[in-house]
Formats: sequence, structure tokens, C-alpha cells
Amino acid sequence: MAKTSDRETTAQRLLQSSAKLSYDPVVDIDWAAPLAEDKMFIPEHTVSLYGTKLWDGMSREQRIELSKQEMVNTVSVGIWFEIILMQMLLRMSYQRDPTTHHVRYALTEIADECRHSTMFAMLIDKVGETPYRNHALLQHPAHALPLILRGAPMWVATLIGEEIFDAVQREHLHDDSIQPLVRAVMRIHVTEEARHVRYAREDLLRKLDRSSWPTREFTRHVVAVGALLMWQLLARPAQYARAGLPDPRRAAAIARNNPHRREVMTEASGRLVRFLRDADLIAGPSQMLWKRAGMLA
Repeated sequence: MAKTSDRETTAQRLLQSSAKLSYDPVVDIDWAAPLAEDKMFIPEHTVSLYGTKLWDGMSREQRIELSKQEMVNTVSVGIWFEIILMQMLLRMSYQRDPTTHHVRYALTEIADECRHSTMFAMLIDKVGETPYRNHALLQHPAHALPLILRGAPMWVATLIGEEIFDAVQREHLHDDSIQPLVRAVMRIHVTEEARHVRYAREDLLRKLDRSSWPTREFTRHVVAVGALLMWQLLARPAQYARAGLPDPRRAAAIARNNPHRREVMTEASGRLVRFLRDADLIAGPSQMLWKRAGMLA
């Protein structure tokens, strides 16, 4: 009973926070404002090729274009992930009492994520691009994720998508060198994602308290595979092709092996990694996947 009470208390507080501090990006962002000239779309030091010889040989215009493509790719991945998350939350809510604070907050988060996906789509359109799409070998099997991931695996998959994006996007908030429009979008996303992270973290720990060893081991592999997939998607060859680089596959390989990028990703995932270690969810064979993803120091 205590665990249920804790869950309801947390959800009630998050509902109150949502009522006080939520946004409608359609009206809270000035979409009519022109893009700023000669500004990056993400902080320069977070561009995947930063610090490489390939980066050193690029012009200012090429660097800005690559930063734009990486931003578009990142929010495209965000839309894909958020649509999957909304399905998982809806399936969870379908099975439970909708009058509880826990389910009411799940529905509130779904509304938030729906607005975020709309906001990301508007951002892609505003910069004159089209979203990046996953290969069919990923896109079609991913349809099954809302059916497979329930309980602890669902929450840990949620954290992989939310916490790493949140940490990277916080870099945007105080960086005057990037597009004001991008900063406005990320400010909304970071503010509202903080509530989603707390919701997922606390329910994950409750689920783990009563989970079996097979469930815990499956959860470890879910989070490790998610980390590796995130690493790969954020440096897909297509973004280098759109940026005009002559050998996109080579550029992607350079990015994935770039020590500076690994440092950026390790720092971005640090808070999540510490939480998962404390929860005993980074252990055993799955650690090798984390190392391949460059997210373990």
C-alpha cells in the first residue's frame, strides 16, 4: 500500500507542476521570425565531427549546414521515440483506473509528448528540411515495442530516450551562438521533460523492487541496446550526405570513433548512468553494449 501511496503522491505533485508550467509551442514560439544568419543550430562543440581533421577542413558554411542536419536528425529521432512512448503510456493507462493521479499524469505526459512531436515537426519544416526516417529493418520491428516493453523495461527505455536528449539539449539553453528558434524549442522540451524523467525514474524503482531476476536481466539488456541504438542513430550517414560531405559512411565512422564525441556523450549520459548503476541495471554482459555506445567512462 505504501508504494501505491508514494506513486500517487508523486503523480499528484507532477500534475500540479504541469498545471503551473506547461507550454503550447504553437503559440509560445514565434514561428514567423526569420532564422538568424551565420548561427549554428546546435552548440559547435556537440557537432559529431568537432575536433576531427575532417572538421578542420570544413568551411564555416559547411559546419553550419552539418549542425542543421544533426539538429534535424536529433528531433526526427525524438519524434520517432515519442510516438513509441505515447503508445506505451496509452497501453498502460488502458489497463488501469483513470481516476488515479498516476494514470492522469500518464495522460498528461502523453499530451506533452504529442505537443513536443508537433513542435519538432514544425521546427524541421521551418528550417526547410524533411525528417530523417529509419531503415525498414528498424522501423517495422519497432512497431512491436509497445507490445513487448511493459513494466520496468518500458520505464528504462523511456529514460534512455528522455534523459540523454535532455542532457544534450540543456547545452542549447545558454548558448548565444545557436539559432534563437532552436533555443526556444529546447527550452520548452527540457522544462517539461524534467517532470517525465522523475515520473519514469520513480516508477522504474518501484517495479524493480518486486521484479524477478529474468525481468531485471531483460531490463538491463533493453537499456543497453537502447543506448547503443541512440549512439548509432545520432550519427547516421544520411545526415552527412545531406550536409554535402563526399563520403557519408566514412564521415559517420569518423564521428562514431571521435574521442571528443565520446566525451560529450559520456558527459550527457553521466547522470543516467549513475542512476542505472545504483539500480543495478548496468551489470553483466550488457555492459559491453554500453562501452560500444561510448557512454561509459
